[in-house]
Amino acid sequence: MILYSFPVRTAFIDRDLEMIRPVAQIVPLEFTQTPWKLPFFLVLQFFQLLWYLPRTSQYLCFFGGYHTVLPVIFGTVFGKKCSIQAGGMDCINMPEIGYGNFRKNPLAWATAYSFTHCSLILPVAEALVSQHYTYDHQISPKQGLLKLIPGLKSPIQVIPNGFDTDFWQDLGLERVKHSFISVATSTSTPARARVKGYDLIEQLAASRPEWTFTLVGDSNYKPQSTNIQVLGKETPASLVQLYNRHEFYLQLSSSEGFPNALGEAMACSCVPIGSAVGAIPEIIGDTGLLLKRKELGSLQTLIQDWMAGKTQLTSPRARIERYFTYNHRRQLLLKALSLKEES
Repeated sequence: MILYSFPVRTAFIDRDLEMIRPVAQIVPLEFTQTPWKLPFFLVLQFFQLLWYLPRTSQYLCFFGGYHTVLPVIFGTVFGKKCSIQAGGMDCINMPEIGYGNFRKNPLAWATAYSFTHCSLILPVAEALVSQHYTYDHQISPKQGLLKLIPGLKSPIQVIPNGFDTDFWQDLGLERVKHSFISVATSTSTPARARVKGYDLIEQLAASRPEWTFTLVGDSNYKPQSTNIQVLGKETPASLVQLYNRHEFYLQLSSSEGFPNALGEAMACSCVPIGSAVGAIPEIIGDTGLLLKRKELGSLQTLIQDWMAGKTQLTSPRARIERYFTYNHRRQLLLKALSLKEES
C-alpha cells in the first residue's frame, strides 16, 4: 500500500491517483496549508502513519514541505521508500515577490531536510533541479534544488506532466479574435496574482482596450481594466469550451514548475504566450511566443509580430500529443515507483 501525502488536493493529485489505483492500493492523506493548524496536523499525520505502518510499502509525497518531514523519517527508520514529487515553489527562493519555500524558516528547513533524506525526487521540470533565472531582474538568479541545497545527493528523475488529449481537444469552434485567457487560483491575494503574472496581464489589457481577456480561477479577483472578465473555478468540461473560444493562452508567471493549464490550453489549440521560467519554454517549444524578460514592450512586440505574420509557429496540440501525454507520464511514474503495468 502507498501512502500519498500532499498539502491540498488538486487536479494533479487526482490524476496521479487515477494513474496508480489500477495497479496498487494508494491512500491519500491531505495535510494543511493553514499555519495555525500545523501542530494539529503534524500530530494527526504521525498517528496516521503509525496506523498504516504495517500495511505501507512506500510513501509518495507531492511538494516538499512540512507534510513531508514525517513520511521521510518513517521511511528512513522503517526502511521504506519515500519519493517526493517536486512541483514548483518547493524548489524556489523568491522573497522579492513573497514566493518559495526557501524564503523563510522553518519551512526552508523542513523542505531541505525532506529532499536531503528522501529516497527519490521526482520534479515535474528540469528547471526545478537547477536554473539560472533571468526573467525578472528583481529576483535572484540562483534557483532550483541543486543551488538551494548545496551537496544534495538524493536521486533525481524528472517526470513531466501529461494530458489526456482525448478530453482536451480542439472542438473547431469559432474563436473570438484577439482574445486571451489565463487560469490560476487564489489570485485575489496580491502576491499570488503577481507570481502568476497578472500584473503584466493588467498592463497589456490597459494598453490594448480593443482586446479581450478572461481570467479564470478566482471570482474574487478585482480587475483594473474593463476589458478583463473574471470567472471563478470552472469544471474541466467548461474549461474545454473556454479554451476553444479564445485565440491565445497567457502563462506570464514569474515562477512556475510545469503549469497544467498551459498544457490543457495547448491541447485545445490555443496559441501559447509564456514567460521564460520553469518548464514553460520546454512546453511551448516553437508553437508559441516566449517572453524572455518581464517587459510590457517586449510582450507587445511579440504579439504584434505574430499578428503581422512575421512569426511562424507550429501546432501546439501536436506538441502536447508528441511529448506530454497522459500515458507517457503514467509509464514513467509507475516505473519510478517500481509498480508494474496492468497486463
